[in-house]
Amino acid sequence: MKLKFFTILLGFTGGLFVPGFSQSKLDLYIQDGLENNLVLKEKSISLDKSLLALKDARSYFLPAVEFGATYNLAQGGRSIDVPLGDLLNGVYSTLNMLTQSNAFPQLENQSTQFLPNNFYDARFRVTMPLINTDLNAQKDIRAKQVQMTEYNLKIYEAKLIEDIKIAYYNYCTAEKALEVIESSKDLVEQNLHDNESLLKNGKGLPASVLRAESEVENINALLIEAENRKKNASYYINFLLNRPLDEAVTYEEQSVDLAQLATLLTEDNLDSRPEILQIQTANAIQERLLQNNKNYWVPKLNTFVDLGSQAFDFEFNTQSSAYVFFGLNLNIPVFQGGRNKTQIQRGQLDLNKIQIQEELVTDQIQLELNLTKNEIRSNQAALRSSEKKLESSKAYLRLVDRGFKEGANSLIEFIDARNQYTQAALQQTIQSYDLLKSLATLERQLSIETY
Repeated sequence: MKLKFFTILLGFTGGLFVPGFSQSKLDLYIQDGLENNLVLKEKSISLDKSLLALKDARSYFLPAVEFGATYNLAQGGRSIDVPLGDLLNGVYSTLNMLTQSNAFPQLENQSTQFLPNNFYDARFRVTMPLINTDLNAQKDIRAKQVQMTEYNLKIYEAKLIEDIKIAYYNYCTAEKALEVIESSKDLVEQNLHDNESLLKNGKGLPASVLRAESEVENINALLIEAENRKKNASYYINFLLNRPLDEAVTYEEQSVDLAQLATLLTEDNLDSRPEILQIQTANAIQERLLQNNKNYWVPKLNTFVDLGSQAFDFEFNTQSSAYVFFGLNLNIPVFQGGRNKTQIQRGQLDLNKIQIQEELVTDQIQLELNLTKNEIRSNQAALRSSEKKLESSKAYLRLVDRGFKEGANSLIEFIDARNQYTQAALQQTIQSYDLLKSLATLERQLSIETY
C-alpha cells in the first residue's frame, strides 16, 4: 500500500515541467468557446449591425429613385374670370361680315378655379447629392465605428480565452489534488484500523485511535473540498463553452514552457492591444466630427429629375401630359446665431476628453502588465521553493519509512512525514498551475495568440 502511494506521487510530480508541451484538449475547449459562447455571439451581432450601418452610409452617395402620385378633386375656392367673349366676339363678328360666313362663332366669358378638379400628377423622382460634407463625415465615422466594434469583439475574445485557460487550470489543480488526497486516504484508514486492533489487544492507546480518526476525518474533508472545486471548475468551463453544466470535462496534464515564459517576460510592446486601438479609433472619430463641424460653411448641393405625367380626367398623351423636370437645390448657411461656433468648441472639449482617456488607458494597461510580470516572478520563486520542499519532504519520508520498518521511528512520526510530503505535493501542484494562470494573463496582455 505504501509502495502504491509512492508510485502515484512520483508519477504525479514527474511530468509537470516539460518544454514543448501540447494543449490539445485546452485548444479544443478554446475553439468551442469562440464558436459557442453566448456573449461572443451577442457581440458578433453588434458587429453585423455596424457593417449594415456602414452600408447605409455609403448608399447615400448613390442616386435615389422614388415614385409618387397625387390625385385632386376640388369644388369652389378662388377662381379667375377670363372675358373671352368681350374680347373676341366683336372681332369675330367683323370677320364673319368680311368673309360672308359663320366661320368665327361667338364665345362666352369663362371662369376658371385655381384648385384643379379631377387632376392627377404621377412621377418618378431621381435625387442625388453633389456636394455634402455631412455624408462624407458620416461614411468615415461609420467605417471607424465598425473598427471599434471589431476591437471590442477582440477584447472579449482575448478575455474569454484567458477565462477558459484559468478555469481549466483550476480544474487540473483540483484533479491532481484529488489524486494526491485519495492516495493518502488508504494509508490513514489502514493506520486507523491498525490502532483499533492494537487497542483491542491491549497494546494500543486511546489517544492513538483518536489521532488516527482525526486524520481520516481531515482527509475526508480535503476530499470533499477537492471534489467541489473540481465540480465548480467544470461548471464554469461548460458555462463559458455554452454547454450543459454537468457535461464531463476531459483532464489533460498541463506544463509550462519555461523558454517561452522567459521570452514573454522580456516583451513590453502594447501597440497591438485592442483596448488601445479602440480608444485611438474613438479619438479618430472625434477628430473627424470636429473637422466636419469646422466645415459648416461648405454649401450643400443636391440635384433632382422628375419623369412624370399630369392631366385632367386621367388622360395620358406623351405630347401634352408627359413631362421632364430638372432642378438643383443649393443651401448655404449665412447666420445661425453662433451655434456652429459653440458646436466646434464642444467638439474640441470632447476630443480633449478622449485624449485624456487614451493616456489613462495606456497607463493602466502598462501598470497591469508590470504587475503581472512581477506576479509571474513571484510564482516562479514560490514554485522553486515548493520543489525544494517536495524534494526534502520526500527524502525525509524515505528516511522515516526506513526507521519505521526497523522500529526506530513510531507510527505517528511516519504519519507526520507522510503529511508533510502530501502537503508539499499539493503545494507544488498549486504553485505550478498558479504560474500557468499568470502566464495566461500575460499572454492576453501582450495579445499573444497561443491557440
